[in-house]
Amino acid sequence: MIRNFDELILKAKSQKKMRLVVAAAQDEDVLKAVNEAKLIGLIDPILIGDEEKIIQILTELGVSIKGYHIINELDLIESARKAVELVSTNKAEFLMKGILQTADIMRAVLDKEIGLRTNNLISHVMVYQVPSYDKLMFLTDGGMNVAPDLNQKVQILENAIEVTKAIGLDKIYVSCLAGAEIVNPKIPATVDAKAISEMKEKWQSINVVVDGPVALDLAISIEACQHKGYKGEGGGKADILLVPYYEVGNALGKSLTYFANAKSAGIIMGAKVPIVLVSRSDSSESKLLSIALGSVIAGNK
Repeated sequence: MIRNFDELILKAKSQKKMRLVVAAAQDEDVLKAVNEAKLIGLIDPILIGDEEKIIQILTELGVSIKGYHIINELDLIESARKAVELVSTNKAEFLMKGILQTADIMRAVLDKEIGLRTNNLISHVMVYQVPSYDKLMFLTDGGMNVAPDLNQKVQILENAIEVTKAIGLDKIYVSCLAGAEIVNPKIPATVDAKAISEMKEKWQSINVVVDGPVALDLAISIEACQHKGYKGEGGGKADILLVPYYEVGNALGKSLTYFANAKSAGIIMGAKVPIVLVSRSDSSESKLLSIALGSVIAGNK
């Protein structure tokens, strides 16, 4: 079981190199992360984008372009399409967003002719290493689905479980977050959380424990559970935090980064391959960790 990002990097190193294609790769932090991942043996990179700018950035970083496969494409939309085509024709094993809009790369991913769509819902999973928590935390979905219904929340959770399984978790604890543990028909988040937690046969078959509705303190603090008398099996030890709405996941994730000094990695699931997607404001370290995460998931496919 991987409990921190150092162990994630070691896991990625232990498997064969994965071929990563980057759409619109002409970004300094992206190229720093890609080069580091290449140097430590995680990936064989394919860079699609403005070749002149890519070479200029790599040169300024003191990086030799030897060993880099660069495909010149000035148009951002077309760079996304070419990147997706390489994956769909098995010339790369996973995909990364460079300096282009998320909507642009997702349009190519979902294209019926060249895309990577499946019957699964596309959702975003953020993984956090929080100094005050003794294991990795998986937060979903604060990046793709704005107001998911019950069926979509189930699929979002299934995508997150796939991530946890890929990094070696056996028994997985899920908390369906809400403001309180009492079901209130006027608060849809509590109703959906209860419904998901009651799908016991579904979750038990894959060794997953789902509690809900659960407030955040009871999801992550054993002391809070003891103080409040909460008896949920996963109380205080959540691996996955399933949020009810986009705003909750987005705000909670950024709070972990900026207030709790958490390290993070981000990945899109539900397509044929994992898609590395982090904010353009995220550091090159976060991008490297996301590449490592994508590599491990791709290696587990």
